[in-house]
This record gives sequence, structure tokens and C-alpha cells, in this order.
Amino acid sequence: MFGLGGGTPEQEQSGALIKDSTEATFMQDVVEASQDIPVIVDFWAPWCGPCKTLGPALEAAVNAAGGKVRMVKVDVDQNQAIAAQLRIQSIPTVYAFYKGQPIDGFQGNVTPSEINDFINRVAAQAGDGGLSEAVEAAEQMLADGAAVDAAQTFAAILGEEPANAAAYGGLVRAHLAMEELDRAEALLASVDPAIAAAPEVEAARAQLELARQAADAGPLGDLSAKVAADPADHQARFDYATALHAAGNIEQAVDELLELFRRDREWNDGAAKAQLFTIFEALKPEDPIALNGRRKLSSLIFA
Repeated sequence: MFGLGGGTPEQEQSGALIKDSTEATFMQDVVEASQDIPVIVDFWAPWCGPCKTLGPALEAAVNAAGGKVRMVKVDVDQNQAIAAQLRIQSIPTVYAFYKGQPIDGFQGNVTPSEINDFINRVAAQAGDGGLSEAVEAAEQMLADGAAVDAAQTFAAILGEEPANAAAYGGLVRAHLAMEELDRAEALLASVDPAIAAAPEVEAARAQLELARQAADAGPLGDLSAKVAADPADHQARFDYATALHAAGNIEQAVDELLELFRRDREWNDGAAKAQLFTIFEALKPEDPIALNGRRKLSSLIFA
């Protein structure tokens, strides 16, 4: 295996910076290890010709970076579950993780200069040159209603770092705030696979789905009266929750969906539970509505 062995100082350094990983150790080797230092993951297989060229070139670049990044090698033949979870469709595929999330990546063999550029981009994540502060500023603009300014700032950040998941998700949400749903959908359709599953992007995708539903929501008053007249009308309650969310009454929408789940958790193939998860994904993880809603849903599930 590449990067393993002992003896010379160079080999000892390689052993510290480069290792093989398995399904049993992936969380520790990649997700946990990347909390402090970016980790590059090389998905390869023994029969893959380009992998035999790319692997050693990556190792050399990682060693040359002097500890700014680490590298993990994953044999996709021996670790098919990881490959499936990360949607590895061809090899070699290389992803870079930082803070537990994929931040950059590429497929196929690349030139040595492209490898060096990739390593430099990834290494810069540990000190991003003020991009985190720029993302925070853009988020504040969006919260203050300055969606156009926020979109311009997010786009500028992406110009510096195309795989910045927070900026990409923010740009999508800025277009949603401007009611440019088609533009938001196009952005999500063209997102870099390396960040497609990032929480910020998934949250934006959930918000787009809710925005599409809002466009079809019926009159709030009519739906409220319909539910009051027949509390067992599950479709009316679901539509009422959709209209409430569209009107900005998110907590009340969650309560109606929880009530629908309590009455019939299997209705419409579990539509209430699915809608709740969509709402929770669209909110920030620490949002009180998401936290309380998840807790109440868990209580109902395990009651």
C-alpha cells in the first residue's frame, strides 16, 4: 500500500501524513481528522491504471505541503459502502474534507501543476483569507433584506473559492429571497459534486422545495376553516401547514404537521414526516423551531 512503511525520515513523515482507510475507520480518519487539518481522500482501485499515476503524485504533493494537509486512500473495491454513499461513479476520484465536510475535489488524472493548485486551495481552508468573515457579512445582508447585495457578495466569494459550500448555499438562498426560483434551481442543478451534499447546500435545496410549494399554497383562511370543520381531513391539514409556512408562520406549520403525524403517521406515504424533515433541513441546525420540532417528532415516533 502507498504511504505505509518505516525507516527513513521521509518514510516516517509519509506514514504520518498518508494512510489507508476502511469503512470501519473512515469517520476517524477523515471526518474527525479534518476538524483541524484538511484531509484529501483518494478513491482508487488496484486495477485502475490512472490511479497508479495519480496516487504517487498526490502523495508527493501532500508531503511537500509540510503537514498543511493529510491524505487518506480508500480502495473502492474493498469499501463499496463509502463509495456508494459519496456517489463515486468513476476512479480516480479525489475529495478534500475540512471540518467534516467535502470542500473540493476532482475526477480523473490531472497534471502535476493542477495537483499543486488543488493542494494549495485545500491547504488554504485552514486559514481562508477572510472568506469566513465575508460569508458572515453576506448572511447579515440577507437577514437584513438586502438580497441583491448578499448575492453579489456570495458570488464574489465563490470567485475566490468555487467550492465554498456556505457561499454557494447562500447564493441560492439570496435568489430565493429575490423570488428567482428558476435561477436558484439552476444553481443547485450545476453545483460541484464535491459540495452537493454539504449541509448549506442541502438547506438551500430544501428551501427551494418549500418555495415551490408556497407558490401553490391555497388561501390561508379557507384552509383554516376547512380544518376546523373537519379535523380528520388530512389533506386539508397538510395544505394548511403548507400555507402557514408560505406565510412565514413556520412554528405553527410544524405544529400542524406534528398533529397530522400524530393522527395518522402513514397517511400519504408518510407525507407529514417527510415535510417536517424538509422544513428542519431548511432551518439552521440550532434554530429553536427545528430543535423543538425534532424533539416532538421523536417523542411521537417512539411513543
